[in-house]
Amino acid sequence: MTITQSTPRTRSSSRIKARTLPPEPTPYDDRPVEELWREYADGPSESLRNYFMERYLHLVRYNAERIHARLPDEVDVEDLMSAGLFGLMDAIDAFDLERKVKFETYCAPRIRGAILDELRSMDWVPRLVRHRTSRIEQARQRIEMREGRRATDTEIAGQLGLPSEEFDKYKRDGQPVMTISITRRAFSSDSGRDVREIDVIKDEAQVNPVSEAQRRDLKELMTKGLSRAERLIVILYYYEGMTMKEIGATLDLSESRVSQMHSSILQRLKSQMQHRMRDISAEPR
Repeated sequence: MTITQSTPRTRSSSRIKARTLPPEPTPYDDRPVEELWREYADGPSESLRNYFMERYLHLVRYNAERIHARLPDEVDVEDLMSAGLFGLMDAIDAFDLERKVKFETYCAPRIRGAILDELRSMDWVPRLVRHRTSRIEQARQRIEMREGRRATDTEIAGQLGLPSEEFDKYKRDGQPVMTISITRRAFSSDSGRDVREIDVIKDEAQVNPVSEAQRRDLKELMTKGLSRAERLIVILYYYEGMTMKEIGATLDLSESRVSQMHSSILQRLKSQMQHRMRDISAEPR
């Protein structure tokens, strides 16, 4: 009986070799690029256009990564590259070899422009607001460089020639509510794993154990030395938010009697707290 186990490894290795092989040569590789551009200008073809796309694809990645370096982490560089591809296609269609300009020099502004247009379309703040905010920031920098101190709003408004009401409106419009992705990286942990914003976001429903312990200690301090009825009055009034009338109905007392006991309790608690404060201040530090 013969057991053959080499077939899966053979197939796997063949797939690995197929992935690592360089791209197959095209009939355009051995021809001068100037000749190819002239041929494309005479009669554009899809195959030649695809060849140019593959040949200059590295320019898209280069410009996308440079712009991505100045953007927040939630912006994906692959999205920028997708937008830059449209700029590359437009540059290929509009390139004129007679202008004596290298295609690499010609296409770079178009690629960056396509990426920036995509970023502007993603921005919900109008361009006019961005322009006003830029003017305010430039005026602030000029004043601070001239005076050597922080610029005030009055000085900035005077620099721009704006009344105070209009300047305040510009400032409010230039400070929109920003949104962030809860899956973006917050910081790196000791293990090297990236901690996301969602991992450290505060849960308002959770009870702070320190605050809960302080609340319990304060409750015990306030009710220490009180009778059962007096303790219930303090708890029901300050912790449960009940009225004097409701407390009286609960303890089978009149509202005036509850109010009288409440006043007596406050006087004793005030005296106790003053005595404790004197003891604390007298202790050596």
